[in-house]
Amino acid sequence: MSEHADNVLHLGLNASEVATSPYARFFNPVMEPLPEHVREALATGPLAHELLPPVEHAAALQDPGYWPVETGYTLAPDGSARVFVNSPMPGVTPAMWEWWFVWHGSNGQRYKLWHPQAHVDVRWQDGRDDLDYYIGRVSNVVEYVGPVRMNVAIRFVPPSALGFDEQRLKSNAEVAICARVGLAGAPIETGWLVHHIRPVPGGSELRTRIWLGGSNVRPRGMPGAIGAWLGRTASRLQPITAIQVQQLMVHDAHEMGHLAAILPQLYETFKT
Repeated sequence: MSEHADNVLHLGLNASEVATSPYARFFNPVMEPLPEHVREALATGPLAHELLPPVEHAAALQDPGYWPVETGYTLAPDGSARVFVNSPMPGVTPAMWEWWFVWHGSNGQRYKLWHPQAHVDVRWQDGRDDLDYYIGRVSNVVEYVGPVRMNVAIRFVPPSALGFDEQRLKSNAEVAICARVGLAGAPIETGWLVHHIRPVPGGSELRTRIWLGGSNVRPRGMPGAIGAWLGRTASRLQPITAIQVQQLMVHDAHEMGHLAAILPQLYETFKT
């Protein structure tokens, strides 16, 4: 991302980009209000941590039905935060969702379509824009979560890394986007992310699960007891606050609802 220095990165599209970008007609800076179920979760506040399972239960997203909490958050005793959001996606198929993760990752203007009030830039860490896969790659994104601009590294892993049955996902026409997340340029990973999308009448529903801090923190490439101890120590030095968790929930709900409104047309226009 060196060719995109901080002083030239910006929210939105400038006049030149609006005039020349093939994506400008899909850029809508007006965000819809938060859905009622998200507003209710924010008003309710943090829940008992037993209601929001840890990352070790991620593969249970494949089971029929719903979890005790589909949209809500908690601050667990180990210092971790768990943020769950269920986002209806009318007219969207899981195949469109998986395509999106390859397509948007190589171009900052595409990334801005997703959340025009928070997304700034995105680049693949390997520098390749001509590849048609995301698993095994790292996406470096620049975005705001609340008022804080962050440089985030998202390392995509196969669903099987979190216990998903990949053949069953395929048979059920479901997609699970799974990733390790951390700060770009730092030798530590701070959490896990899963976007599980399954077909429902009229489209799909997206079940996002985010686990941050606490026992989810590890130095990169350091499994085992020593890595766990170092991760817990690092987590205690910078604990996650309830305000940060709420801001993350708002961010996720806004971007998913906004993308759902444009993704079918984006897919039809650019899939080839």
